[in-house]
Amino acid sequence: MRVEARGLTFEVRTGGPEGGEPVLLLHGFPQHAGEWAEVVPALHAAGLRTYALDQRGYSPGARPAEVGAYRIPELVADAAAVLDALGVTAAHLVGHDWGAIVAWGLAAAHPERVRTLTAVSVPHPAAMGHALATDPRQKARSSYIALFRKPGKAEKVLLAFRAAALRRMLGGVGDADRVARYADPMREPGALTAALNWYRAMTGADMKAVGPVAVPTTFVWSDGDVAIGRTAADACAAHVTGDYRFVVLPGVTHWIPDEAPGPLAAAVLARAGR
Repeated sequence: MRVEARGLTFEVRTGGPEGGEPVLLLHGFPQHAGEWAEVVPALHAAGLRTYALDQRGYSPGARPAEVGAYRIPELVADAAAVLDALGVTAAHLVGHDWGAIVAWGLAAAHPERVRTLTAVSVPHPAAMGHALATDPRQKARSSYIALFRKPGKAEKVLLAFRAAALRRMLGGVGDADRVARYADPMREPGALTAALNWYRAMTGADMKAVGPVAVPTTFVWSDGDVAIGRTAADACAAHVTGDYRFVVLPGVTHWIPDEAPGPLAAAVLARAGR
């Protein structure tokens, strides 16, 4: 379905029983709402209603040109506005990768809109800041961001030779068809630039502005994640004042919703009280 919010048109994939408790699902880079395809059946079976959002830059009708339009406060405001447009007062919130950053921001700024939070792969922004400041290995893990922030060069590198580098980056999601599911939309004119603008608009001030989270929270991390190390994962608990659970998925890469949909769905359902 299409949802009008903040003067933009967002694509939203819906499912599950009408009247079920709502779950808002926020994807990461360089994916889209399709990353939740193997997670949502278990949520639907438990009676939950899911709304998987193609976020700003990923929905073709929500793709502003200015880099500043992709700052974290704008992304958080989008999620809240989509809930408004759907008529949802408060939802269970699940976010992966960049979607987790948006979810942390929404839960911190608008706890009344969030029943529970399940953040996947990326910890609270303050925990990331701590790891970047204290752990040289995390600095090395995050070094790719410097390339992503370079307009033109990043697109050239990632899209060369039929997006070979982008496809390699997505290798952990599964077979070639699944890689293509995410890589091919990024080859459409303007799509990759819009997705990379999330990195280009990112500022230390915006990350630091995300405060402690008081809602019941689960952080799901995998020890095979090349982007997020243990220092950042362990630091997450200090930034949640509500009930907190830390779930570690051994041997799983960064692409948790694709690689381990069953354990992830179980974590979401446990947090949602199902």
